[in-house]
Amino acid sequence: MVKVGIIGVGTVGESVAKILVENQDVISARAGKQIEVKKGVVRNLAKKRDVNIALTDNVDDILEDSEIDIVVELMGGVDEAYEVVTKALKNGKAVVTANKALLAYHRYELAELAQNQAFEYEASVAGGIPIINALRDGLSANHIESIMGIMNGTCNYMLTKMRDEGVAYERILKEAQELGYAEADPTFDVGGYDAAHKLLILASIAYGIDAKPEDILIEGIENVTQDDIAFAKEFGYEIKLLGIAKKDQNEVELRVHASLISKEEMIAKIDGVMNGISVVGDKVGETLYYGPGAGGDATASAVVANIIDIARSGKSTPMLGFDRPMEGKLTLKNSDDITSRYYLRINVSDKTGVLAKITKIFEQNNISVETMIQKPLDETSANLLISTHNAKESDIQTMITTLQEQEFVNTKPVMIRIV
Repeated sequence: MVKVGIIGVGTVGESVAKILVENQDVISARAGKQIEVKKGVVRNLAKKRDVNIALTDNVDDILEDSEIDIVVELMGGVDEAYEVVTKALKNGKAVVTANKALLAYHRYELAELAQNQAFEYEASVAGGIPIINALRDGLSANHIESIMGIMNGTCNYMLTKMRDEGVAYERILKEAQELGYAEADPTFDVGGYDAAHKLLILASIAYGIDAKPEDILIEGIENVTQDDIAFAKEFGYEIKLLGIAKKDQNEVELRVHASLISKEEMIAKIDGVMNGISVVGDKVGETLYYGPGAGGDATASAVVANIIDIARSGKSTPMLGFDRPMEGKLTLKNSDDITSRYYLRINVSDKTGVLAKITKIFEQNNISVETMIQKPLDETSANLLISTHNAKESDIQTMITTLQEQEFVNTKPVMIRIV
């Protein structure tokens, strides 16, 4: 018998407890043992919960219980969760977590502490998609050339609705909040931070890169408008919030941002709240992982799968996929050195000579224009929709600053990278 303690019996925690009961036959057959939830920790004991397990509001009732073999951390947050997980490991307990923020900041400290103890976290990235095991085990013979993924269902839902229904960002955000896809304060999702936490976890497994969110380029979808959607349609693109990791010789670039991506790419066809992650290995080529990125049952499915793995063997493979550092250690590429094609939306005064001045500024910053469309807004202003050939990030940022300073540019130019 393997006994489990769940810290945080919310939507996912309730679902974990239910799955372990409802699918007990297949779970015990696959694990080779019975698995039972002994206890759950909640903040408010007075709140009614749809589970038939003993509940407590004292985390030590699980951490200090010698009968509990596996601690499932579903409390969220960073600092308190780190203290709880650290204590669980020091007390010799296996850990399963779905906490991406915890791992974005403390994965290397936890890997060092865990050593040969089981520490699993499949549910921390893309909910029900088994991307952690795919990278850590299934693709372990490969050098990973790139990872590119839709890792936030809220943003994907919003961008899909903006494209299909032709409505503004603000209206779709309100709808997403009413449906429960976006929080009252949606910054974590729409600002790209949720996707960035997930990307950092995958990059550690693929490349051994120890970076924090503050170290990488993170942008969201807040500035996307129907003008941008129309440009994308006209030139055969979709707009997606993508997490991108790419190896370039001995450097790895990590970035999260709204992206224009060709409609022909497999990842561009993933719509609504679904997630999808493309991984390119040097031997296997491209593999694509698709499925629900959130939701109680989907996330709990990944948590329970980790519990089964631990019940079978008692320990996990190396937490971040490496028994020892790779030869020729990879380093994080400076965001200013990234190269890409770019799309810009520039709101300008509609008068003689402006186009020539804009073209001159592009030339002065070593940026070559590929396409340009002028869309009048009223009698005095217009939007210039411009795509570029390959350019350096630092040159684009310098040019945007220069454009902003011009009296004929009415608002800060909006830029979206073309993948």
